[in-house]
Amino acid sequence: MKRIAAITMVRNDDFYLSKWVEYYGAQLGRDNLFIYFDGTDQVIPSFCKGTHAELHEKIGNQVVAAEKGRLRFLSENAQKLLANGYDLVIGVDADEFIIVDPKLGVNLKEYLSSHKIGVSLSALGLDFGQKLGEEADITDAAPFLRQRHYAQIGTRYTKPSIVAKPCVWGSGFHRIKGHNFHIAKDLYLFHFGYFDMKRLQDRFGDRDRISQGWGSHMQKRARTIQYTTQFPARDFDRWTRIARIIQTLCRPPYALNKPAMLELKIVVRIPERFADIV
Repeated sequence: MKRIAAITMVRNDDFYLSKWVEYYGAQLGRDNLFIYFDGTDQVIPSFCKGTHAELHEKIGNQVVAAEKGRLRFLSENAQKLLANGYDLVIGVDADEFIIVDPKLGVNLKEYLSSHKIGVSLSALGLDFGQKLGEEADITDAAPFLRQRHYAQIGTRYTKPSIVAKPCVWGSGFHRIKGHNFHIAKDLYLFHFGYFDMKRLQDRFGDRDRISQGWGSHMQKRARTIQYTTQFPARDFDRWTRIARIIQTLCRPPYALNKPAMLELKIVVRIPERFADIV
């Protein structure tokens, strides 16, 4: 089996981080999780016990500069982990979960250990929303996937999150500078950052985020809820298969190492087989 680490950086995000630790801890082992808190004014929560969690001096105050600094920091730490004996490093935000299709009957470590990876591997991105009028406010009393059933197939979240060689991630892990991406079969990145209207409204009122320039970004991402509410849900297996082909072949002219989707806005309903994973 390969040695696989997962890394992330967070600020005031215990809601997602607790789920992140629970999921990746079960998939990879807690001692292979590396969590960096952006700001020494934070407190490492008790649920991080058994992981490598540390406070770090805050990286920037404005979203663009801070994001570049954050990914530079995470890229450097991923390189150190690879140099110190890890075969793979997974870099994701705390609201992102790389999931193997349950129909395969293997966990994430088993799946990745069976694949030959050159520089990086991408999972197909699915951006979850809330179907207003059908799905209630999210709670921590049940798995996310028991409460949310619809997602947009999103190129923003088809990221080269899994690396086997030292490299430099672009902002948000969206690309690797100087390298192409390769989308794996039966592997998904589930993004839950904008899957609840009430949480989004609360985040719009978060002074810390607004002062860093996140307001317009969050408003733009709220469109996912609009899409999952208004668009018809398509068949998951059929459209994820089509999406892998399109995203492999199509690239935006401004970034040839990112996937494109021909401006298609496809919402799918997540099969029941995923319901208890996250």
